[in-house]
Amino acid sequence: MFDVLGMESTVEMVYREMVTHPRDGVAELINRLQLSEHAVLAALDTLSEMALVRNSSEGSRNFHAVDPHLAAEILLSRQRAELAAQQQRVKEAETVVVQLKSEFTQDREELHRLRGVDHVRDYLANLYTEIDSELLTFAPDGAQTADNVRSSRPFAEDLLKRGVRLRTLYLDSARNDRDTMEHANWLAAHGGRIRTVPSLPNRLIICDRRIAVVAADSDDTAAGAVVLQTAGVVSSLQALFENVWQSAQPLGETDTPAATQRTSQQQTEVLRLLSLGHTDESVAARLGVSTRTARRIATKLMNDLGARSRFQAGVHAVAQGMIWP
Repeated sequence: MFDVLGMESTVEMVYREMVTHPRDGVAELINRLQLSEHAVLAALDTLSEMALVRNSSEGSRNFHAVDPHLAAEILLSRQRAELAAQQQRVKEAETVVVQLKSEFTQDREELHRLRGVDHVRDYLANLYTEIDSELLTFAPDGAQTADNVRSSRPFAEDLLKRGVRLRTLYLDSARNDRDTMEHANWLAAHGGRIRTVPSLPNRLIICDRRIAVVAADSDDTAAGAVVLQTAGVVSSLQALFENVWQSAQPLGETDTPAATQRTSQQQTEVLRLLSLGHTDESVAARLGVSTRTARRIATKLMNDLGARSRFQAGVHAVAQGMIWP
C-alpha cells in the first residue's frame, strides 16, 4: 500500500513491524522478518531519511516509528514536492525544446553564403553524398570548361550508379561545343536526361526537392552561391525548373525542324532581352554565345523590324505581339 507513496516493499515491512511491535529492537526485527542485518539496517536508514523513524530515547539500538497517520502525510508531502520538482523540470525542458526548434528553424530559413567557387565545390561534394533520389541543374554558362567536366563527372557517375535521377538544362549554344556535347551525351548514355533552352536565369541546383543552391551573382557564377532550405522557396524554384524543362528541347533532337525551332526560340529570347534594355554583351552572356554572335542576331532583328536601335527592336516586338512584355 505504501508503495504508491514511494516506499519500497522491504522498507514498508520494517515500518509496519515497528508500528506493530514498538519496543522491538534491531535483533527482534531481524528475527521476526527473517531478513539479514544489512537489509534491516538499510531499511531503517531509508526510514530515517524519510523522517518516519528516529532514535528512541530508550536506547541507541532502538528506534521509534512515527504514527502511521503522520507518516502518510509526510509521504504525501514528499510526493507532492517531487511532483512539483518534476513539473518544474518539464517546464524547463519545454523551454529548451522551444529554443532549439527556434534555433534550427532559423538556421534552415537563413541564407547560407558560400564564397568562391572552391567553397561551392566543397559544399556540393558533401551534399552529393546525401542525395537520395533527384538532382536538378540549370547550367547557364554555355560551353562547359574541361575543368568543370573533370570535377563534376565522378560525382555524376556515383549519383547515376546509386539510381539518382539527373536532369540538366544547358543553353542551346552548348550544342555547338564539342566537349560540352560529349559530356552531355555521356550523361544521357548513363541515364541522365539533358535538354537545352535559349537562356537560363541563373545557375541553380536542386537536391531532393529540399535544398537549392543558387549562384550569388548571375553574371559571375564563380563568385559564390547561397544555400536555401526553406520549403516554400525550394518549392518555387522547383516549379521554375519544371516550367523551363517542359519548354526545353531534348538533347537527342537534332533534325532540321528542331534546329529551326531552336533558332526561332533564340531570336525570341534576344528580342525579350533587348526589350529589357540588355546590351549585346549581356545578351551574349545570357545565351552563352560570343558578343559578335549576339550583335549579329540583334542587327538582323533590327533590320527585320525596321528599328533604329536594339531597345526599339524590343519595343516593336512587344507592340507586334512577338514577345510578352
